[in-house]
Amino acid sequence: MDEIIKMLDESLDYISHELIDDTLYINVKSNKESLPCPLCGEESTKVHSRYNKSFQDLPLQGKKVVIALNNKNMFCTNPNCKKYTFSESFGFIDQKGKKTKRLIDEIIRVSLTQSSISAAKYLSDTTVEIKKSSICNYLKKNSSHKQE
Repeated sequence: MDEIIKMLDESLDYISHELIDDTLYINVKSNKESLPCPLCGEESTKVHSRYNKSFQDLPLQGKKVVIALNNKNMFCTNPNCKKYTFSESFGFIDQKGKKTKRLIDEIIRVSLTQSSISAAKYLSDTTVEIKKSSICNYLKKNSSHKQE
């Protein structure tokens, strides 16, 4: 399981998993000791707090996958920085995202060949929680990125 988690990000460590009905819940944590402040860039090792961030990833063996990440909030130790605290971020998911980027890419790929209503029904039936409006938003964002 650790190898699968490392595909998302090398800095993630597998903790445990549990299969409940048709959903695989995977608990992970970051092994980063220090993080750069997103505003000033200064490295910080001072943890403010931790919180659980849950998000969906690609299905595995026909099961819906939900990853629970034990995420860190850090203090910025630079006295001249306006950012007092900041959250750990990862390249595979947007800061407030509920789905990994690779899952969103798969949702978009499926949605390009059918209506958003049909795609939402198909994806919901095959282990991805998604609504028509979310598909439309992903398609809109995707088309604006291609035009840039």
